[in-house]
Parts: sequence; structure tokens; C-alpha cells
Amino acid sequence: MRQLFAVLALTTALLLSATSTLGATPDVRFGDGGVSAFYTWSGPTQGPGKLLRQEPLPPNLVLSEAGQGARILYTSTDGIGGRERVVVSGAYFTPKGKPPKGGWPLVAWAHGTVGLADVCAPSWAGRSDRDIRYLNRWLSEGFAVVASDYQGIGTPGPHGYMMTRPVAYSVLDSVRAVVTTQRGLSRKVILVGQSQGASAAVTAAGFSRTYAPELDIRGVVSTGTPYVSATKIDATKTYGDGSRVDPTIAYAFYLTLTLQQLRPDIAASDIYTEKAMPLFESARSMCIRPLVQAVTDAGLTPDNALKGAKQAQAFIPFVSHFVYPTLKLPMPIFMGAGAADKDVAPAGQLQLAREACDAGTVVEAHLYEGLDHPGTVNASLKDSLPFVRKVLDGKPIAPRCAPQSEAGAP
Repeated sequence: MRQLFAVLALTTALLLSATSTLGATPDVRFGDGGVSAFYTWSGPTQGPGKLLRQEPLPPNLVLSEAGQGARILYTSTDGIGGRERVVVSGAYFTPKGKPPKGGWPLVAWAHGTVGLADVCAPSWAGRSDRDIRYLNRWLSEGFAVVASDYQGIGTPGPHGYMMTRPVAYSVLDSVRAVVTTQRGLSRKVILVGQSQGASAAVTAAGFSRTYAPELDIRGVVSTGTPYVSATKIDATKTYGDGSRVDPTIAYAFYLTLTLQQLRPDIAASDIYTEKAMPLFESARSMCIRPLVQAVTDAGLTPDNALKGAKQAQAFIPFVSHFVYPTLKLPMPIFMGAGAADKDVAPAGQLQLAREACDAGTVVEAHLYEGLDHPGTVNASLKDSLPFVRKVLDGKPIAPRCAPQSEAGAP
């Protein structure tokens, strides 16, 4: 696993040292296309967070606890360059029945890794059973849900995988797009995310006061939250035997493909072996679940998939593009970590909780015994829902900066 992290560091460094800019021209070599015309916008755009259009979701993509479900297309800011306007897709769900007095509070859901290709967009391809169960619970508790697909997933143009600002802007602008146009909504917002989406939610909270100060964001809920630290990079990953099959090589493929959006002269064959190259090519259009399965079936390990790479220290000069803009958030955050998480090391998650507390953020952290990366999502609801009720009502949150291991919900 150390070798895998080294190749992630190497490709990230190359990506961030490139000077090209990301365009929005569809390119099938990098996963564009395969979705309906809804996802392409050729008309004028105004400022960020403007709803361009919406359409009913197909019945099979409407969450069972939703009264209504729609695809949305809205404007945002290019999170790579920070200036150009981009178009982003997503979905919007409302609970069944009539809205309460004051409207439904809004959950802004930030999903975990789905892939780079447009066809991987949750508003097009659907969601995992875990995420369906999770979002249905929020709907049944009386929350509307807006769910961004993120810049470059669904809509033309590449996705800046693992960079924090693009997904944060996408999430904040999804909130803007619906609170200004949809009936029955409260102005109260909760940012909720898992894994890559947890990073998006935390980053969105950090940018909120400068990028979208008009939004009334009351709190953040994150599970499996990555933490990239310039001083303790190894806290972000659980390392293992380089000779063992490693499904996370799929994520390295995505990062290298992101690099090639910027630098076509970078040869993947300098990074990956002949054994790994066929699946690297497939990763252009393959979403994460089938890609992980294919990596496993092929028996890819860090030893047989990767060529020599720089040490993880190569990542340090570029870490600013992947860290949170601030750990001092203007609203409380709930953090749920699984003690058995093999994807995002619990040590890194707990380090983030401690350092956010030290920075002045009100943190309620929980460590769930025996739960892994996906298992923590729904199990944490027993604690995250009461947290959210408190912040919506303006009640204080008791800080939990160094949680002890506790039993997770079945």
C-alpha cells in the first residue's frame, strides 16, 4: 500500500504542476458522453448557483421515501481554476406530504467516489443500496435532499478527482440553485457527506462564508472523512502488504486519468505495468464498483501493477490543493469514524477531529467499534440525527474531540 500511496503522490504532483486548464469540450477518451441531452447546456449562464432546468427523474431513480424527485442542471464556478463558469448536474428530492410551517430543512448530500465518466453520475446511474437507505432516512425524517453529481460527472468536462474546491463549489451551488427556486423549503441547510463527499462537505463549510455567505448552513455531518496533512501524510492511509490484491488501485487509475486531462504527454505506461494497463484504459468509462471488482478479479497488487514511483514526500509541495481551506468551521460538525475502516484510516479521521477542535470548531466525533468505511454511514444515524436536530434548533453541541470506541447500530 505504501507503493500505491507513492503513485498517488506522484500523479497528484504532476497534475498540480501542469499549467493547462480544464475545458468543457466533450471528450469520449475521458468519459464524456453516454447521457441524455439534458446534461449539456449551450445557452447563456449567469452567476453561480442558478438553476438552468429540471426534469422529473425516471421512477426507478426516485427514492422510495420521496414525494417528488427531479434532475437539476445549474451553474457553478470551476473549482480547478476558480474563475470560469461551469454547468453541474444533480438531483433534488422532497419528502412525502405537505411541507411543515417554515418549510423542509435541506440536506445537501455529497456522495463518495463513483467514477469519472458522465454515465457514473448518480442522477443518471442511480445510487448504491447503502446510499439509498441513508437518503431515504433523511427524507422520512422530514428533510428535503439536494444531491450534486459534482463538476465533470454527468456534464461535459473532466472531474478534478480528489481536489477539494471543485466538489465544494458544486455542493454549495446546488443549495443555491434549489433554495432560490423550489417551494416548501426552509432556509436551514445541513451539509452531509461520506468519504470523498465528506471531504466535499467539510470543504464546503470552510468556503461557505466567503463563497456563499447568504446560505444558512447550520451544521455538517461527515463519515469516513479523509484528512490530508502536510506534516503527517501517512495518517491518511492504512498501509499493508504490497503483494496483496489492492482494490484501491482503481482510485489511482482515476487520479492518473485526471492528470491526463491536463497533461496528455504523461504516459500511463511510465506508472503502470503491462498487467495493469488494460484496466487503466477501461477506467476511462468504468464506474467505481465494476472497476474495483475488475481490479480484484485481475489480482492487481501494488507490486505487480505499479512501476517505480517517487516517495510520498513528493506530495507535500502540492498538498495545499487537497487540504481543507480551514479547520475552523463557522458551524458545528458531526464526525463518524469506523474503527475497522480500511479505506480511510481511523487515525487520520481522529486526527482531523482533534485538530478541528484545536482550531476552534465545535466537533462531535464518534468512533464505532467493528464498523468499516461503508458500514459507518447508516450506523451513525443514531447519533447524527440528534446532532442535526440540535443545531437546527440552535441548541449547543457538547464537544467530543477524542471519542472512545462505542458500539455501532446494527
